[in-house]
Amino acid sequence: MATEIERKFLVDKERWQTTEKPEGTLYRQGYLTNGNHPAIRVRVAGPKAYITLKGRNTGIKRNEFEYEIPVAEAIEILDNFALSEIEKIRYRIYHESKLWEVDEFKGANAGLILAEIELQHEDEAFNTPGWISEEVSNDARYYNSNLSVKPYGSWNA
Repeated sequence: MATEIERKFLVDKERWQTTEKPEGTLYRQGYLTNGNHPAIRVRVAGPKAYITLKGRNTGIKRNEFEYEIPVAEAIEILDNFALSEIEKIRYRIYHESKLWEVDEFKGANAGLILAEIELQHEDEAFNTPGWISEEVSNDARYYNSNLSVKPYGSWNA
């Protein structure tokens, strides 16, 4: 069984703005389930597309299965079956040989910037880049599936 071990952090916007970064990739992703498990997601990420099934979190760990699918089919699935969606620009940055994926959200989630690091085991040591702020790994509001139905922009409303 495939397992994802991931930690998630808020990004300091001022420090992020001054950070040298590679070109980002536009992501459009939608959810075919609404709060049920497994979460079923379809994602178009630049020239590629995927369907992903994610189980419930147990701490920072969960089951995950991801398969590449044709982009045209992914767009058709999103257009016809997605219950909710998000858009973001993803940047892939290495810091001390660890890959960080930084998401700048668009639309109703604009203003939110999150960074994720995938680990080999739950207690794996790593150093955070200077643009990392607080950890939100255990705050379900920051799960992409939840942001698709209760966007960041609506939290203060």
